[in-house]
Amino acid sequence: MKILAIDTSSKFLSIALGNGKDIIKEENYLLDRRHSSLLVPKIKEMLEGLDLSINKIDAFVVGLGPGSFTGLRIGVSAIKGLGLALKKPCIGVASIDAIAMNAGSGMIIPIIDAKRENVYSAIYEKKNGRVVRKTDYLLIKVDKLLKKVKKDAIFLGDGISIYKDKIGRGIFLEEEYWYPKAGNLIKLALPKIKRIKKCNLAKLEPIYLYPKDCQVKK
Repeated sequence: MKILAIDTSSKFLSIALGNGKDIIKEENYLLDRRHSSLLVPKIKEMLEGLDLSINKIDAFVVGLGPGSFTGLRIGVSAIKGLGLALKKPCIGVASIDAIAMNAGSGMIIPIIDAKRENVYSAIYEKKNGRVVRKTDYLLIKVDKLLKKVKKDAIFLGDGISIYKDKIGRGIFLEEEYWYPKAGNLIKLALPKIKRIKKCNLAKLEPIYLYPKDCQVKK
């Protein structure tokens, strides 16, 4: 089963092609705010490089965030369009779950800058290669998040660049581990893809932890 996954929740565009659990190719581009103009060309470029037609893709996966409101809308809309046109299954996976998979074993806490002195976060435990989320997805102040942490943890995510000193204790991963990878999305989506019988595109929506009518100012 060939699976194409994208993530547009951060300043990076991540694209991956998998054959079942095997990741054939993954590419990551620093696009900042250019997702809308470069997403489709980059997908086309990857597939042409593999001599593969978009019609040969069996399922699509998209990162649902939380993250950039605009980026998420672009990614979800693109995957919905492909799913509708090609009548193929479309699966959404939380981008923050994919970030957690970048870390080693132990307690893992992604922290994504959510502006307004908030972070998007969740607490995970990774054992024997399996990541289990222990909390809801959170929009939270760092101080309140730390009260939930009972032991040393692994922190990763772009919030580290802002809140590392405030967090103080713990293991802080380097920037290369801060962002969601589309290959991880494929691995997370596989169980859902195997179970899916009918794709309901109406339910494929980004994870907005801020109220939908909230406009975050720069």
